Amino acid sequence: MTSTRDTAPRGHTRGMGELIDIADKTTVLAPFGETLAQLGRERPEIVALTADMGRYSDILPFRDAHPDRFFNVGMAEQSLVMTAAGLAKTGKIAYCTTYSVFVTRRAYDFVAIAGAHSKAEVKIFAGMPGLTNGYGATHQATEDLNMMRGIADLTIIDPCDATELTQVVRAVADIPGTVYVRLLRGKVPVELGEDYRFVPGKAALLREGSGDVGVISTGYMTARSLDAAKAADNRGVQASVLHVPTIKPFDTAAVVEFARRHDRLVVAENHKTTGGLASLVTEALYQGGILRPLRRVGLADSFFECGSQEYLEAKYGVDLPAVTRAILGEV
Repeated sequence: MTSTRDTAPRGHTRGMGELIDIADKTTVLAPFGETLAQLGRERPEIVALTADMGRYSDILPFRDAHPDRFFNVGMAEQSLVMTAAGLAKTGKIAYCTTYSVFVTRRAYDFVAIAGAHSKAEVKIFAGMPGLTNGYGATHQATEDLNMMRGIADLTIIDPCDATELTQVVRAVADIPGTVYVRLLRGKVPVELGEDYRFVPGKAALLREGSGDVGVISTGYMTARSLDAAKAADNRGVQASVLHVPTIKPFDTAAVVEFARRHDRLVVAENHKTTGGLASLVTEALYQGGILRPLRRVGLADSFFECGSQEYLEAKYGVDLPAVTRAILGEV
C-alpha cells in the first residue's frame, strides 16, 4: 500500500466516492484492493468479483495479482451475489464489490437467502455509502444499514479509516458466513493509531473526555467526531468518542457503559437517523434503563439531491461544523 501526505485544498478534484476529509492528513491509496491482493497470495481459496465496478471499488489490484481468480459479472448485482454464493459452495471465500445502493436495493433477497440464510462465505464490500456519492438518490445508499440489519446471520461493519479497513479485509475472511462492509475507497485517510485493533463485534473507546458529553459514532464519521472533539477542546468542552465499527452484532454493553459515564450524548453517522446507529443506541439505552439527552447527527428521512460531498454534507447537517455544534450543545 502507498501512504502519502495529502495537502490538497478542500474542494480539489477527487475520484468518484473519495472522501473530502484528507487535507493535511496521511492517506493510503486503495487499502481495500491492495490488502485483498496480498491476502490472496496467502490464501488461495479467496476469489474476487465485481458487478462492472472494478475501478470504483478499488478491487483492481486483486485482478492484476490474481487474474484467474477474478470475475466481472457485468451490471448484474443479483448475479454478483448468486455467483459469489455458488463459488462459496465450492469452498471459496468470495469477496464481491459494487455500489452499496445497488447491492442493497437490487440484490437484497439474494444477500438474505443465497448469502446469509445459506451461511455462504460471501464478503460484500459496498462502495460509496451515504453521501459519499454525489449522484443523487439513485446512487446514495442512505438507508443501507437499516435494510441490512433486518437480515438474520449477517455481520455488518462500517470502518473508520485506512487502518481499520485494512484490518477488516483480513478479519472478514474468518468471520463465518456473509458479511456486509461499507467500503472506503481512493485516498483513504489514516485516523487511528498504530496500536488500534479491530475486533469484530466490539466498540472501541478512542478518546476519553471529562464526562460532560460522549460521542458515539461509526464509519468515517468517527474520524470527523475526533476532529470535532479537538475543536470543542478550544471552547472548553472535552468530549469522549466511542467508535462502533460493527453495526451487527451490536456492542450494547459497551454503549450502555459509555452512556452511564456521560451527562449527554451525541450520535454521528453517515446514514439516516432512522434505523441506523442512532436507533441502535436508543434501543441500547432503553434496555439499560438509561435516560440521557441525545443529539443525532445524521441524515433526515428523505431523498437527497445531486451535488458535491461538501455541499451535500453542509446542507444536510453532517459536516464537521455540524458535529462540533452538537458536541458544544449549540443549535
